Amino acid sequence: MTSKESLELARWAVEQARRQGAGQVSANVFSERSVGVQIREGKIEQLQESVQNGLTLGLYLNQRYSSHSTNDLRRDSLGAFIEQAVALTRYLAPDPFRSLPDPKLYAGRQQRDLNLVDPGYEKMTTPERVKRARAIEAAALAESKSIVSVTASCSDSVGHSVKVHSNGFEGERASTSFSLGASVTAKDPKGGLSEDYSSAYKNHLKELPDLAVVGKDAAQRALKKIGQRKIASGRYDFVVENRSGSRIFGALVDSMTGAALQQKRSFLDGMLGKPVAAALLTVNDDPFIPAGAGSRLFDNEGITARQRVVIDKGVLRTYYIDNYYGRKLNRQPTTGSPSNLVFSLGDKNLAAILKGVQKGILVSNFIGGNSNSTTGDFSFGVMGFYVESGAIKQPVNEMNVSGNFKELWKQLVQLGNDPFPYGEWRIPTLHFHDVQFSGL
Repeated sequence: MTSKESLELARWAVEQARRQGAGQVSANVFSERSVGVQIREGKIEQLQESVQNGLTLGLYLNQRYSSHSTNDLRRDSLGAFIEQAVALTRYLAPDPFRSLPDPKLYAGRQQRDLNLVDPGYEKMTTPERVKRARAIEAAALAESKSIVSVTASCSDSVGHSVKVHSNGFEGERASTSFSLGASVTAKDPKGGLSEDYSSAYKNHLKELPDLAVVGKDAAQRALKKIGQRKIASGRYDFVVENRSGSRIFGALVDSMTGAALQQKRSFLDGMLGKPVAAALLTVNDDPFIPAGAGSRLFDNEGITARQRVVIDKGVLRTYYIDNYYGRKLNRQPTTGSPSNLVFSLGDKNLAAILKGVQKGILVSNFIGGNSNSTTGDFSFGVMGFYVESGAIKQPVNEMNVSGNFKELWKQLVQLGNDPFPYGEWRIPTLHFHDVQFSGL
């Protein structure tokens, strides 16, 4: 289906729902194709391809709301589908806060190409995907005879969607994505096993790292963990590798949402304009980064994307409030979720930061655990390395880091100059001082 055909179908679906009695309507017509391959022991372990076309309909009728989806896009079938969807909505309980966004929230949308589509996407073939995954596996296996297992993957997708609202919004989005990955298991001389992974994701194929880099990185990570064990409980400097920082910053974002605020489960409630982190931390939300993983011109509700400051020198400057919870809170909606988060940077990379650590734990992976969004308390399982006098002494595992996010982010003493390049959140190495770890 062409862009024009998708737009015409979405408009038609909106009009049909209005004729059936819906007061407001949203329609999203989408298509997606994804292909993925996994290689293990030189053989294809998994090969998947999926193609999906569909329509999602949001209906607002006398303060009642429902959402319906179908993959049958024939208009004769859709007519009956829409009629039944509207009829079912009449039986729901009313919710006075259900409505499409105020049309003024659609205003000011930028007209620019965010470069989210790789024009050469169609040149990627399945034999090439298999070849690339095998190259990743070979690079990992070549690192050591101690490696006993490698699972290598190569996947990509292309998607297109058109969104139409009955109160004036129309928008289109298209994107491609490519990803590489390797998961490696190495054997400990004492009979134990160590595992780790490496992965990369980009909208454009040429922006991915070399295949050998992914395989070697995963292998070296697994090999460095041979001999991992617990160390004594105590307070240590807490250094978080850039690829894992989203686990702890995500707890802040979760507590910034309108849902968390309205349901009284946010430790950041009432903190707008107040310090929530050390003054060295500034975080900007930028939806307009060319080829950015989270780049967009509008969000899932059609609200126009805007650059915004999330944290300014430690001070909280915004919440993520969608249309529904904005109405419940009687606040102006901002947007329901982050786009690209860009962090302030320091002047040192991970290696240089570790040289200044006298007694600390470098966390490369978080394993399980939980956090309380109401109080800010957290406890996470971690894997990584014990650092003493600026040098890595040994790998560690089966330890927990715990504390309270209201205190932790004020213990941030250093940011790296190495933002993670593969994802929506460009988080650098994070260095916190004097944090509680539990082990032996």
